[in-house]
Amino acid sequence: MNIIDRVVGWVSPNAGIQRHFARKQLERAYEAASPRDTWRPRRAGASANADHLADAATLRAKSRSLLQNVPYIQAGFEGLVSATVGTGIMPRSIGGDADKFNALFEQWTKVCDADGRLDYYGMQAAAYETMEADGEVLIRLRPRRPSDGLPIPLQLQLLEIDWLDSTRTGVVDGQDVINGIEYSALGAVTAYFLWPQHPGDATRLRGKKNQSQRVPAQFIIHLYSPKRPGQGRGFPRMAPIIGRVRDLQLYEDAELARKNLETRLGVIGSGDVAQMAGAPVFGDGDPAQHANQTGDLGELPSGGVFQMPAGTNVTVIEPKVAPGHVEYVKYQMHIISAGFGVPYEMMTGDMNEVNFSSARVRLLDFRRSVGRMQWLVLIPKMLDPIHRAAVDAAYLDGSIRRPDYAVRYSPPKWEYVNPVDDVKSDLAEIGGGLCSLSEKIRQRGDNPDDVFAEIKSDYDKLSAMGILEYLLFLQKGNLPTEALEDDAAKPVATSKRTRIFSGPRKPA
Repeated sequence: MNIIDRVVGWVSPNAGIQRHFARKQLERAYEAASPRDTWRPRRAGASANADHLADAATLRAKSRSLLQNVPYIQAGFEGLVSATVGTGIMPRSIGGDADKFNALFEQWTKVCDADGRLDYYGMQAAAYETMEADGEVLIRLRPRRPSDGLPIPLQLQLLEIDWLDSTRTGVVDGQDVINGIEYSALGAVTAYFLWPQHPGDATRLRGKKNQSQRVPAQFIIHLYSPKRPGQGRGFPRMAPIIGRVRDLQLYEDAELARKNLETRLGVIGSGDVAQMAGAPVFGDGDPAQHANQTGDLGELPSGGVFQMPAGTNVTVIEPKVAPGHVEYVKYQMHIISAGFGVPYEMMTGDMNEVNFSSARVRLLDFRRSVGRMQWLVLIPKMLDPIHRAAVDAAYLDGSIRRPDYAVRYSPPKWEYVNPVDDVKSDLAEIGGGLCSLSEKIRQRGDNPDDVFAEIKSDYDKLSAMGILEYLLFLQKGNLPTEALEDDAAKPVATSKRTRIFSGPRKPA
């Protein structure tokens, strides 16, 4: 308390107490918010869109560079895409005219790419990898004429986010435009401003009239994973670890240079070096003069034995090995893989320090992360809009009677970590009523209706061919022991099961 507080407290105790509590309220509850902390975050209070406008282009360029040049980053992306998309997230229509639409959609998947490079599932993988590397990607819906001969008159064009004119910010024709995206008064996206060609394509000449054009939002799928409320653009997945990856690469370069020096012997020669036979000469100069000017006495032959001139003193320099390189790189790689969101083993291929329990725990965490990406980002923001557009195109074409958007998706199944125990666990859950058989089939990435229909078809075919009982007999434990003993006690002529497995009877 200062002197004023004491005087006020002496005159009016209640006022002194109020001043004391008011002063306490000025103190920080969190030490991190203390004025003594010198750390000041950059652009504190800026919106997600303001951060994107300032940093996204630089982050995107660095992310692409690391993906192209760093082996373990490329391995991380490969593992991430293989786990999340795999061979494709398969949609299955379950609404009206489902069978007819599914047949059309299966044919359409082969010709859906407007550029003619990928099929539907290849475009899924390319779009997801681009979204993770660049932070966002565009898919443009291209309606086609019925005369084009497509099963569904629609095609998809995969575009890098560079096609979006990020310089368009402000009020355009009375509408708010932020980072190339037009918003309505209610905040809904109404249009995108796209360049007529990739702005970084040096093979095409850009004229003065080459300006971005407004494309209605109904023809654009903007795929990204928002992290903050109101975020209209995406950031690369590698944004938190770009600096650390680059620092590790610089350390690796320095370590490589040091290793090169460790494999060489340095020799310092003093005294009369005029008679050195291997001194390098540039032009027609004198070797002795060159040695005096540069101090270079030539290269040390590998495994060679040679005689030094008389009066020459030789000092050998052998660099010392610096320990701890492998431990430091592993430590950094654990941090990088955690920030990237994939297991360390998947990114590095290093399985030396992994046991079954630790690998299983980490794999379960990774599977939950992959499932969140599948069901909260890819399916609602990419696959659902594509499916609705395909249904609308098929309806307008007259291929189906009415538009029905009911659909079920089957992501790629996860391989069993321990097949025997995992199958027993699944069967125990089904037998105990904790899970349905259909749900277990869906968890494996298959469609239950297709599986049941295929099982029925197989059993009907095997029964018609007369080999179903053979297969059932070959399955261990399928026939009761008592039945086998009874059949063995009966005459051959009266035992149908024994007659089947003994082959045809010979005529008497």
